[in-house]
Amino acid sequence: MKLQGKAALVTGASRGLGQALAEELAARGAKVVLVARGAEALDRAAAKIREAGGVAHALAGDIAEKSAVHGLAGAAASLVGPIDLLVHNASILGPTPLRLLLDTECEDLGEVLEANLVGPFRLTKIIAGSMALRGAGTVVHVSSDAAVAAYPRWGAYGVSKAAQDHLSRVWAAELSELGVRVFAVDPGEMDTEMHARAMPEADRSSLADPRAVARRIADMIESDAVAGGSRAQAQSWRAA
Repeated sequence: MKLQGKAALVTGASRGLGQALAEELAARGAKVVLVARGAEALDRAAAKIREAGGVAHALAGDIAEKSAVHGLAGAAASLVGPIDLLVHNASILGPTPLRLLLDTECEDLGEVLEANLVGPFRLTKIIAGSMALRGAGTVVHVSSDAAVAAYPRWGAYGVSKAAQDHLSRVWAAELSELGVRVFAVDPGEMDTEMHARAMPEADRSSLADPRAVARRIADMIESDAVAGGSRAQAQSWRAA
């Protein structure tokens, strides 16, 4: 999918990788709708893109809220047209400092699953239907190494990301023949606010710049080499 002129929706776009992705997609000519919970930071992120000459709109909302998802999807389409690219970047860790599963409240697990799994399912269900009718579209799930490795204290987050990976594969199995490509990408460890909350002791100089990771993910989106149903590693991926 070449991004020039395409309509893109990026969740969790007010900071970190989501903001970097929105900036990169817009720089490649996409019309981008940024979605996140915090309106003030979101407006700043969209304004930065517009100042650089890109097309960007901010929609404040929480994809974990069932009542909000249809409104967000409808508003996005009214701003930029039918969505060609949906990037599920928004996610939450749960309570920090991170807890052992034995110390995790059922309600906290449920909240993480709503944000990281159920919310993306609802939004994909709304938007991918239109993609399938048009016979084209791409859906990207931002994953984590916690989806495939069992780290102590990362239980709620890791479970949600593992389930999201499989959700991505099932969507791909069902939608690929209809022209919709769905894949997951592990961005690796990055210097973001979310990483700092989870691992405040980490050496920030050893972490990847979200902007560099965003460029690689955008390359993946534009490349035919990343097949539907795959789970790619952003920091090791190189365009052919």
